[in-house]
Amino acid sequence: MARYTGPTWKKSRRYGISLSGTGKELEKRPYAPGQHGPNQRKKLSEFGLQLQEKQKLRFMYGLTERQFRRLFEEAGNMKGIHGENFMILLESRLDNLVYRLGLARTRSQARQLVTHGHVTVDGGRVDIPSYRVAPGQEISLREKSQKLNVVEEAIEVNNFVPEYLTFDEDKREGTYSRYPERSELPSEINEALIVEFYSR
Repeated sequence: MARYTGPTWKKSRRYGISLSGTGKELEKRPYAPGQHGPNQRKKLSEFGLQLQEKQKLRFMYGLTERQFRRLFEEAGNMKGIHGENFMILLESRLDNLVYRLGLARTRSQARQLVTHGHVTVDGGRVDIPSYRVAPGQEISLREKSQKLNVVEEAIEVNNFVPEYLTFDEDKREGTYSRYPERSELPSEINEALIVEFYSR
């Protein structure tokens, strides 16, 4: 199954969460899309809730089902809590960290920066969005990419960098200092439901 390239605002409204991270999708119409969207009162089954939570997280990070499932299984082989490990693996993706540093306004924009070869890790160019960054590694933009309009705009509007990252705005570089704690990850996601979904 290919990566979803359809209208993300519809998906955001369907799941009641801003998948882009900007919050714009839910400003005017914070209800499900479609003719009956504002009046929907359908109660979801237990399976429906689990599926919805899984889809929310998958669309949020922009993964295919195969990538998502493979990462979930890998998290199960690690020490610690399965769901939390899974969230940390998702957060350690290069495209996500470029977004978290504020070098892009959305994860899809960050993904594009990476695939177009604008991003380096420890000085070496990396064009794989799913590249897993390890704590201590440095993420930066290539010298000729530092003045890109999309980067300038993103840095201008960004006013928050998580504590597990350090960022030097002048040099356009940041460091993945440590793995994030669960309290620093998206609070609107209940990863226990995703573990239940895949454990059926």
